[in-house]
Amino acid sequence: MNLVDRVKGILLTPRLEWTTIDAETATPASLYSGYVIPLAAIPAVAGFIGSSLIGYGILGNTFRVPITTGISSAVVRYVGALVGVYVLGLIIDGLAPSFGAQKNPIQALKVAAYSSTAAWVAGIFSLLPGLRVLGILGLYSAFLLFIGLPALMKAPEDRALGYTAVVILAAVVLWVLVAAIGARLMGYGSWYY
Repeated sequence: MNLVDRVKGILLTPRLEWTTIDAETATPASLYSGYVIPLAAIPAVAGFIGSSLIGYGILGNTFRVPITTGISSAVVRYVGALVGVYVLGLIIDGLAPSFGAQKNPIQALKVAAYSSTAAWVAGIFSLLPGLRVLGILGLYSAFLLFIGLPALMKAPEDRALGYTAVVILAAVVLWVLVAAIGARLMGYGSWYY
């Protein structure tokens, strides 16, 4: 399936799309090259353009992040997203038995990758700093996770909510750690994340 069709499917008809994804064979390399790498770039590139090229307007003045800082931040954010998906896949797989789900590292990586779609696509709103607040639409990824866990990890429906809640909590902790590491590498606070 091509990238655009997969994005449309997972965002608009997630239950049907998860069924399709469940039946597909994949490898970490195919998931990354065909899906994660291009989509994870959206928030990083849009954030760079929005903060370094377009800038923020405050009281009639425009402030821009220096180009080198913007590029460095975008690279750190992008690498953090790539690593984060892999680690989230490990977490999903590791938690599976606790929620009556089947351990399967490839299925777990699929859940981590495809459930991140809404967050990555919502990253486009970083392009225009005034629209950045619309990035909240990326929270739809939590719903995608809730639908994807039972479909791919075979979690019982009655335990899917708990599984989702624990994975979301782990994802938030992971995001904070990645942001903190990124901020530390950049030598400044985590304002950009």
